[in-house]
Amino acid sequence: MSTATAITYYWRPGCPFCMGLERNLEKLSIPMDRHNIWDDPKAAEFVRTHAGGNEVVPTVAVGDIVMVNPSPTEVLAAMAQNAPHLIPEGTQLPEPGKVGRMMNKLLGG
Repeated sequence: MSTATAITYYWRPGCPFCMGLERNLEKLSIPMDRHNIWDDPKAAEFVRTHAGGNEVVPTVAVGDIVMVNPSPTEVLAAMAQNAPHLIPEGTQLPEPGKVGRMMNKLLGG
């Protein structure tokens, strides 16, 4: 389990997907350590490593979990699994959908 003080959020200017996810996470008061991949070569390299050689953003890391273009629900699920201390008190975690329930059953969760 992670002891981080924030999720790691990789983005670039002008990316509508980045702005949408960031806005949703800010509404939930999720702490984010932001990295602009156009200003930070190491951040761009990290994203390429996890996105098949491409600079697909947003990319979010929650401890050892790395997600490319995740939904807010996916970020919260990763936080619940790997960094529950970062979820603000009173935040309602989403119930897994049909596929999520099936995966939990298959994985013994």
